[in-house]
Amino acid sequence: MYQQPVARLAVPTPLRRTFDYLYRGHAPAVGSRVEVPFGRQSLVATVLSLADKTSIDPKKLKYIKNTIDSECILPAELFKLIKFAASYYQYPIGEVFSACLPTLLNKGQAAELEPEWQWSLTPQGREAIPKLRQNAVKQQQLFQLCLDCDGVLTEAQLANHDFIPSYLKTFEDKGWLIKSAYEATSIYEPSAAYDSNLELNEEQQFAIDAIEPHLDTFKGFLIDGVTGSGKTEVYMQLIQQVLSSHKQVLMLVPEIGLTPQTVKRIERRFNVPIAMLHSGLTDKQRLNIWLKAREGKLSIIIGTRSALFTPLANPGLIIVDEEHDLSYKQQEGFRYSARDLALVRAQYEQTPIILGSATPSMESLYNVQQGKLELVRLTKRAGDAKPPHIKVLDVRQRHLNHGLSQPLIDNMRRHLEQNQQCMVFLNRRGFAPTLMCHECGWIADCQRCDRHMTYHQKFKRLHCHHCDKQVFTPKRCPECQSPQLNPVGLGTERLEEALTELFPDKTVARIDRDSTRRKDSMQNFVQAIKNNDIDILIGTQMLAKGHHFPKLSLVGVVDTDGCLFSADFRATERTAQLLTQVAGRAGRSKDIKGEVVIQSHHPDHPLLVNLFTQDYQTLSQKVLEERQQAQLPPYAAMAIFRAEANNLEMPMTFLNEVKQQLGHSGLTVYGPFPAPMPKRAGKMRAQLMVQHTERKALQNALTPISPTLEQLTSARKVRWSIDVDPQEVF
Repeated sequence: MYQQPVARLAVPTPLRRTFDYLYRGHAPAVGSRVEVPFGRQSLVATVLSLADKTSIDPKKLKYIKNTIDSECILPAELFKLIKFAASYYQYPIGEVFSACLPTLLNKGQAAELEPEWQWSLTPQGREAIPKLRQNAVKQQQLFQLCLDCDGVLTEAQLANHDFIPSYLKTFEDKGWLIKSAYEATSIYEPSAAYDSNLELNEEQQFAIDAIEPHLDTFKGFLIDGVTGSGKTEVYMQLIQQVLSSHKQVLMLVPEIGLTPQTVKRIERRFNVPIAMLHSGLTDKQRLNIWLKAREGKLSIIIGTRSALFTPLANPGLIIVDEEHDLSYKQQEGFRYSARDLALVRAQYEQTPIILGSATPSMESLYNVQQGKLELVRLTKRAGDAKPPHIKVLDVRQRHLNHGLSQPLIDNMRRHLEQNQQCMVFLNRRGFAPTLMCHECGWIADCQRCDRHMTYHQKFKRLHCHHCDKQVFTPKRCPECQSPQLNPVGLGTERLEEALTELFPDKTVARIDRDSTRRKDSMQNFVQAIKNNDIDILIGTQMLAKGHHFPKLSLVGVVDTDGCLFSADFRATERTAQLLTQVAGRAGRSKDIKGEVVIQSHHPDHPLLVNLFTQDYQTLSQKVLEERQQAQLPPYAAMAIFRAEANNLEMPMTFLNEVKQQLGHSGLTVYGPFPAPMPKRAGKMRAQLMVQHTERKALQNALTPISPTLEQLTSARKVRWSIDVDPQEVF
C-alpha cells in the first residue's frame, strides 16, 4: 500500500471495480460528481469515498480534471441505496450510478434548478374563451386547464399535459396569457380540490386504520385486494395524511398507460404539485422533476420502474401498485427489481411502504409469512359492485370462428344488445403467429432467432417480437416459389377483422403494442372506452392492468391453452395472475353484472379448476407449498449467469470456467446448458443457474468472483451478465 490521499470513484464503465484518482487542493465531497480522464475519454464519475492509502503506485494515477459539485447531490439514504443495488445485483457500480441519475447530470450539467415560469390568464383571454372554434380542441383544453388552476398555470402543471409549446406562444402573442418567473414553494398543505373522499366500506376503513398509525416509521404492508376492491381510494386517504404532515409521496405504477389516469385522479383530489415521470419527457424535463423533488418542491411523484431513484427532501410514503407485475424487473443491463429495492429504500429512509395487488407475487406472500410485511385484505368490490360470474368453456369438438366459439359470440351479442361493452382477450399481437406455404410447408422463421416471425397484415410485414427484425412479406414461397402463403394461427389483427365482420354495426378497437405506439394513443383509447365510443375491445396483456371501465360487462379469453404449458416454474403463478386480472375487468360497476368466458381445450387443467372453483388466494398457498418442497424461489435465492456469442461453444466454455470458479462455494449449480431459446438476435446463448437456501450465502459466493470473471480469456469472447433474482428463465 502507498501512503497517498486519493478519491475512490464510480466511473461509468463495464468494469466491476472502483478507480483511484488524485486530486489537487481540497478533497472532493463524497457523493459529488467529478470529471476525470479515462483512456482517451473524459467521463463524469461519482465520488464514493476518500482514502489515505492506495494499492496503486501514485505515479500511475491520474488527477481529477474538474470538480462539478461542491457537495453530495443525493440524499444520504438514496446514495446508500444505489451502492447497495450495485453490490446486490452484481453490476458495475459506475454504470449503476449512471442508470440512476438523469442523463444531463451524467453529462456534467449543474444540479441546479432553472427559473420556474408561470402563465396567467388575462381579461382578454377570458373574453376569448367563448369565441374559440369548436374544433380547436387543444386550445379549449388549455383554457379549461387555466380556469381549473384559478387562471395561473405553472410548468409543473403543464408537464402532466400534452400541450405543444406553440399554443402557449400563440396565447402570449394574442395577449391571452402573460408569462412570468416565480418562486416555487415547498409547502404542500393539501387544499380542497375537485373530488372529495369517497365513502369507504368496512374493509377499506380497516385497511386505513391498520396502516395509519405507522405513517411516521418504516413498516411494510401488502394490500391484497380483489380487482375493483378500491385499493386506490385507500391509497388516496393515506396520501392525504402524509401530505398533511408536509411529507412527499412516491408512487410506482407498472405501465406508463396507467400513469396519466392515476395522475388525473390524484390531481382532482389534491391541490399540490404533482409530477409524472415517463419515457415521453425530454432530458431537461426529467432533470427538472428530479431537482424539484430533491428540493421538496413536488409533493407527489408518480412513475414507472426508474422513478424509484428520484430523490425526496421529506420522504413520507412509498406505494408500489400492482406489485406482482413483471415490468418492475429490468430485463437488460442493470437487472434490478424496483419493487424489491423500494422495500430497501423505505427501510433506509424509515418510511412506510405499501405494496398493492389483486394477485400478489409469491415473493410478497412469502414476506408476509416471514413477518416482513403485514397483510391487509380487501375481499369485496367497492361501491356494492358484485364479482363477475366466471365460466370455463370446453371448446373441444366445437367449431371456432377465428378462435371464437358460438357460445362466446352469442354472449357478446346479448351484452351488446344491452348497450354494454365486451372485451376479447388474446395475448398475441399481429395478424397471425406466422406465415406458412400451403404447397411445401415452409414457415417464416426469423433467421436471427429460434422462433417464427409474426405476420402483421396491416403493414404487410413479418416481425420477430424477440429481436425486432422486420421484413416485407414475400409474394412467393422462398423454397418452392408457390404464391399460396397463408397466415397460420390467431393474432389480435385477425381477431379484429373477424369481430368487425361478425358485428358490423359495432365499433371494434384493438389495443396492443402496435396500435398504441403513438404518443397519447393509450390515453385516447381509454377515454374513448369510458365515453362509450367503443363497443368491443380486443386486448393483450396491456388491458389486464388496473383499468376501470364501468360499462364493460363481458370478458372473453380466447386462447387460454397457450399459457397452461410451460417449463418455467413461475408459469402457474403468472397464468393465474393474468387470468384473474383479465377477469377483473368485467362488471366493476354496481349496476352491471359481470361475466367472464374462458375458452379452453383443457377445462380440467388443475390451474383452471383450482383458480375458478376456489380463488387466487387458495391457489397461491398451493404454489407456495410446491415451491417450498422443491426449494425454489422464494424459498431459495437464485442467480443466472448468461452468455452469448456467434457460436454456442464460446458461451459454454465461459460458463464452464464460471462453474469451476464457484468451486466449493456451497451453491447448487445447474448447467451450463443452452438457453431455452438458444438463438436470439443472431447470437447463440447459454446459461448457468445457481441457488442457495440462504440469500446471504448466495451473495457471499457471487461478490468475490464477479470481478474476477472479467479477467478470464473466455470472457473477452462473449457477452455475459449476472441476473440476481431472475424473473424469466429464457
